[in-house]
Amino acid sequence: MQSPPPPATTSIAQQRFQTPPAATGHPQMHSAPLSSHMAPPISPPQSPITNMQGSGPPMGGQSMAGPPMGGHSMTGPLMGGHSMTGPPMGGQSMGGPPMGGQSMTGPPMGGQSMTGPPMGGQSMGGQSMTGPPMGGQSMTGPPMGGQSMAGPPMGGPGSFQQPGSGPAGLQGYPQQTQVIEDDKARLGGQVYSTNIRGQVPPLVTTDFTVQDQGNASPRFMRCTTYTLPCTAELAKQCQVPLASIIKPFAKLPKNEAPLYVANHGETGPIRCNRCKAYMCPYMQFIDGGRRYQCTFCNCVNEVPAFYFQHLDHIGRRVDFYERPELSLGSYEFVATLDYCKNNKPPNPPAYIFMIDVSYTNIKSGLVKLICDELKTLLEKLPREDGAETSAIKVGFVTYNKVLHFYNVKSALAQPQMMVVSDTAEMFVPLLDGFLVNYQDSRAVIYNLLDQIPDMFADTNESETVFAPVIQAGVEAFKAAECSGKLFIFHSSMPTAEAPGKLKNRDDKKLVNTDKEKTLFQPQKGVYEQLSKDCVAQGCCVDLFLFPSQYLDLATMGDVPSHTGGSIYKYNNFQVETDGEHFLRDLRKDVQKSLGFDAVMRVRTSTGFRATDFFGGVYMNNTTDVEMAAVDCDKAVTVEFKHDDTLSEETGALIQCALLYTTISGQRRLRIHNLSLNCTSQLSELYKSCETDSLINFFAKSAYRAILNQPVKNVRDILVNQTAHMLACYRKNCASPSAASQLILPDSMKVFPVYMNSLMKTAPLVGSTELSTDDRAHQRLSVMAMGVEDTQLQLYPRLIPLHNIDVSSEAVPAPVRCSAERLTDAGMFLLENGHSIFLWLGQACPPDVIQNLFNAPSLAHLQQGHMFSLPELDNPLSKKVRSIISELLDKRPNSMKLLIVRQKDKPEMLFRQFLVEDKGLHGGASYMDFLCYVHREIRQLLT
Repeated sequence: MQSPPPPATTSIAQQRFQTPPAATGHPQMHSAPLSSHMAPPISPPQSPITNMQGSGPPMGGQSMAGPPMGGHSMTGPLMGGHSMTGPPMGGQSMGGPPMGGQSMTGPPMGGQSMTGPPMGGQSMGGQSMTGPPMGGQSMTGPPMGGQSMAGPPMGGPGSFQQPGSGPAGLQGYPQQTQVIEDDKARLGGQVYSTNIRGQVPPLVTTDFTVQDQGNASPRFMRCTTYTLPCTAELAKQCQVPLASIIKPFAKLPKNEAPLYVANHGETGPIRCNRCKAYMCPYMQFIDGGRRYQCTFCNCVNEVPAFYFQHLDHIGRRVDFYERPELSLGSYEFVATLDYCKNNKPPNPPAYIFMIDVSYTNIKSGLVKLICDELKTLLEKLPREDGAETSAIKVGFVTYNKVLHFYNVKSALAQPQMMVVSDTAEMFVPLLDGFLVNYQDSRAVIYNLLDQIPDMFADTNESETVFAPVIQAGVEAFKAAECSGKLFIFHSSMPTAEAPGKLKNRDDKKLVNTDKEKTLFQPQKGVYEQLSKDCVAQGCCVDLFLFPSQYLDLATMGDVPSHTGGSIYKYNNFQVETDGEHFLRDLRKDVQKSLGFDAVMRVRTSTGFRATDFFGGVYMNNTTDVEMAAVDCDKAVTVEFKHDDTLSEETGALIQCALLYTTISGQRRLRIHNLSLNCTSQLSELYKSCETDSLINFFAKSAYRAILNQPVKNVRDILVNQTAHMLACYRKNCASPSAASQLILPDSMKVFPVYMNSLMKTAPLVGSTELSTDDRAHQRLSVMAMGVEDTQLQLYPRLIPLHNIDVSSEAVPAPVRCSAERLTDAGMFLLENGHSIFLWLGQACPPDVIQNLFNAPSLAHLQQGHMFSLPELDNPLSKKVRSIISELLDKRPNSMKLLIVRQKDKPEMLFRQFLVEDKGLHGGASYMDFLCYVHREIRQLLT
């Protein structure tokens, strides 16, 4: 008898959540994975027209290599700024209920005319728009399909109220904040069991506990849709990208068990002879347990004698619950010597701290700040669970246009410096004493860290090298036969005569031309080879930049972005205002859990395959994703394409296998498995979409595309694909309704707000006001982000604090990210993953200002930016500081706090993150974008 197939779909009635036990601990797996024949077909949820608050999040699109698809030519996304003068249309429902879990929003109607081109600097209906034109296409008719609507709209009254016409603003439009709150109310605090195939998880913004019962936790893998189309034709028709966002080392909350480790001794993990997939819950044991059929390629394999076990009455092995690889979606194997370089076990990794000691960094106090911090930080190096000390070795280099290496061997009374001035042929002048155990050499290291700031106190050297610094790190790891990480603290463009010397190529005249892409492209040559050398050695580069002017981040960030590293940037760094922000980043970075010298392979069941990979990775071939290191915040987005027909009965399987070295030097395999549904019904596909994952895919594919295409073309493709996905839904899944209604799938109803926000991000906006380095930095950062990070970046949280209950533990629910929500007497916190703003309205009550700042009124606060809240002993001060501290702890990067007063100049910086409004550097408001997309959909359908 065969063992059951992979976990299958089940009806909504079979509740996927239970009340959480007091402490979940290890997964309890009482029931077998449900089989597909148990599940009745689910009819799509019906959502009334005026209720826009359904369960789905925002969404994304496909790879962007070519022109807009579907034969519909588009000269540019129209970022509307049209004035709409008609009265609001109430919120009544129309005719019959829509089918298929859709949301409908009516357009602005009632005789409004739109006279000017909706993009560009011209004034529209009294509103001026500051950014450059983004599409050039003029739109003289009303927003919807060209016909003039002087009378009442067809199909009954529209279902939303137009902004500005009343306090509610975008009332009938789908609201991102409402979707998030509804998901929290429905699924927050519950246990999510992963025993159902193709189950859509709660949103990334919802707190829940995962119980692994055969599929990987959504913390490790999320998909753009959990139901794949059966054929390539269907995939092409809907244009929903098929992708998975994999975060192999995602942090797990304390109430979830860490991954189990299976050790099969010298034989190593059991694998399929044909496709090399690893043993997992989907393998089917046959012939009394003597053989198993691989569900990835259908090959029948012999079970090795040591692994044999009898089957029970339902065809499942009797040790099912004792072996993690048979019952869990995620687990680890101890790797054998076959998986190690030169068939030798690896040495523990090392960290090298490389400090630019040129004039600027000494004078700003940065070098002293770093040295002082390292004394305490080195006590907290990552270590294995249960280990008393870290196995990671440490080394130190300082540099300007030459490099200084330090011997910190424990036997020495004083550290010794060795200088390498020949940067063309980089070598490490000492082996013994360069990489040491921190605990053994603590006294010598303390001595060195005390001496470095004084040693270079009188320097006048302003020129620096950069490529030789990375090369030195690679050579040190080679000599020590280990992998590791370089922490480089650098402040200026490397202009000294040496390999990797850079020239200023910042040219604002290229913005909005076909050559704009060159601003994002790294300079070829030395850095390309360095990336290759780093990955081969398992040398990850983390770069901390402190620039006061352009330094060609597109090139300098190339090695970090190909080695699984991070790039941190502190413009015009000052110790007083930026010191704490930088130190929080450094602490988080040094203490992160991570794996080194990693190779990832994504295998799939027959019928589809992984075709493209986006992330901080290096690819030597089309299948092996190489990462010098991978930490708990890095994610790889993988796109899939069909190469045959998929079966609704068997579904689709994905297995991600990551081979890596642990922080103690053990070689391991980390396996994540996920089973998805397949369908020939488009409505099922749309119902299983996950907007947050889609927008992650969209952002990464767009940010990669701008390396090869004009930015304007990329924006056009984004809008075009958005229209195609929604038009396909309307044509094939929605109930008949008036053309004047915008119909959105329930799972994608806030997708347009994210897409519009993506198109207003720095890399995709053609504005000469934005710094080229800042645009390059955002592009490289997003390429390595997971779903929760792109979600927050594209829709920041705007939290009202003026009516806060200081006795409550809770953080107030965020409101829509629009200036419309701000009030003169209000106080709001905005977080976007890299900054936190505390916005104070001009009529903010004096007692609030007194309690927070110990100042009688707003006018008494110092001019310009303010960067911290004083620690005052009153309930309001404690509550606001505790909220900020909670937000800082949650995010991968430390966010800098900026306090802004209404109508002060710095307020413009805050306002550019109000993503539902018109972009400061160009780009439509949410409502204008919806109108424009609706018009495109109607053109496609006619």
